[in-house]
Amino acid sequence: GVYQQYGKLLQQEFHQDMPELRVTLTTSAGSQENVRRVATGEADFTITAADAVETYELSDDNPGATRLRGVARLYDDYVQLVVPRDSPVRSVADLKGRRVATGLPGSGVRLIADRVLKAAGVDPVKDITPSSDGIDIGPAGLRDGRIDAFFWSGGLPTQGLQKLTPSFAFRFVPIGADLVAKLHEQGGATRYYRSTNMPESAYRGLQNGAAVPTIAVSNILMTRTDVDPRLTEWITRTVIKSRDRIGSTVHSAQLVDLRTAIYTDPLALHEGARRYYRSVKP
Repeated sequence: GVYQQYGKLLQQEFHQDMPELRVTLTTSAGSQENVRRVATGEADFTITAADAVETYELSDDNPGATRLRGVARLYDDYVQLVVPRDSPVRSVADLKGRRVATGLPGSGVRLIADRVLKAAGVDPVKDITPSSDGIDIGPAGLRDGRIDAFFWSGGLPTQGLQKLTPSFAFRFVPIGADLVAKLHEQGGATRYYRSTNMPESAYRGLQNGAAVPTIAVSNILMTRTDVDPRLTEWITRTVIKSRDRIGSTVHSAQLVDLRTAIYTDPLALHEGARRYYRSVKP
């Protein structure tokens, strides 16, 4: 996924700018687990989706939630519901009775997939046969016929899906604005979902020049209040100034913008990040 690609390239940028800073990357199931790790001190920085942050803050089991702070708004995740090209599935409601990968427990994919299914009148436990495939094995499961549909939420394009393109014909199921409206009726963190289109250029040679209606949610680089402000200021500076270099490899990084990076809702900015933004304000 894009988190992993972006994280590896950021690690290289941090090493260039701060050679004595030791940065250790760890893998996780995704956004929900990322939030908890930072909140409890298991990690110091992470990338996560805004809906996962608010879901954690609204949870009854949320140790450290009040210590969470934003560093930068990065890029948007797009919900990508994938089926074989010849599948009869044309809408989310058509998933009833089918084998559907809804993401790993603790992932942002699982969070949003369950909500999308409910908005379409599909019970994510009773009405489908759910599986916990992530981006590592989900595309292959679709190709091999082990599952009928695959939910993914990530930046565009996602390498795990790009790799599938040459060997398997698949397409995206549209998620229209009417379904987004029903999502918002669920309340809470669903306010971070917005109706959009996956651009026709996202997966070249696959979409036949057509945009796909879907849902987007913003990603945030986040930390905690007890992380050193000077370190956070340096981290923020590197994230912003490395945009073009990283963006040449990871397209989503091109969308990091100094003008919008400060909007880390639902999190207040960390003091160190605030110092950086003030220092570069025109």
